[in-house]
Amino acid sequence: MTSASAILRELRAVATPEKTAVLQRFFKTGPGEYGEGDCFLGVMVPQIRAIARAHRLSADASAIRTLLASPWHEARECGLFLLVEQFRALPKDKRARCHRAYLTALRQGHVNNWDLVDCSAPTLVGQYLLDSAPAPLPDSLALLDTLAKSSSLWENRVAVVATLTFIRRGRLDVAFRQCEAALGHPHDLMHKAVGWMLRECGKRDADALRAFLSEHLSALPRTSLRYAIERFAPAERKQWLKH
Repeated sequence: MTSASAILRELRAVATPEKTAVLQRFFKTGPGEYGEGDCFLGVMVPQIRAIARAHRLSADASAIRTLLASPWHEARECGLFLLVEQFRALPKDKRARCHRAYLTALRQGHVNNWDLVDCSAPTLVGQYLLDSAPAPLPDSLALLDTLAKSSSLWENRVAVVATLTFIRRGRLDVAFRQCEAALGHPHDLMHKAVGWMLRECGKRDADALRAFLSEHLSALPRTSLRYAIERFAPAERKQWLKH
């Protein structure tokens, strides 16, 4: 089995220290910013993915828990990639342990930046819920509703971004439900997430997106609107932005 310390050594070996300051600025780690205090080794995402892929069969639950609790951003991301890899390799009836491990890490504050949410939520929450209740049943959406009502920005973002998997299966109603619930959120990262999911809905059904926009236009943050209408023709985008 591969230990967390061995994986961390591999991450350090491919780190580029001069990238550390760039990543810290990009992920807003300064005082009062959303990623305040986060620490970076200077490893890029393709390298982290490659390390996770190499150890997807040899890293056990203990190693992954240790990585997820690491002060290093890239170690936590590697732990998430490992969970995603293992989740996908397991039959549907064996995936619950990956889902539970993810929720534990989320609630302990280890999934604590937008990239960490976005690389994991569609699979470890969205795919799990969809597999559990493909309809989906109302009670299968209770977790998303709970996350949406949390005081944690990252749990709120999981509730929205996890719906990407539902969108890809044609269940736009689930995404619209969570986007509507997030309309009053004060943070720009949620405005972007809502706009992103709405744009994805529009790729599947542009008229359904137009109907949602028409109903909620007065409450829709400007950032969300701009993201949502990116694929519309220029003339139509201009009309929406006039409102």
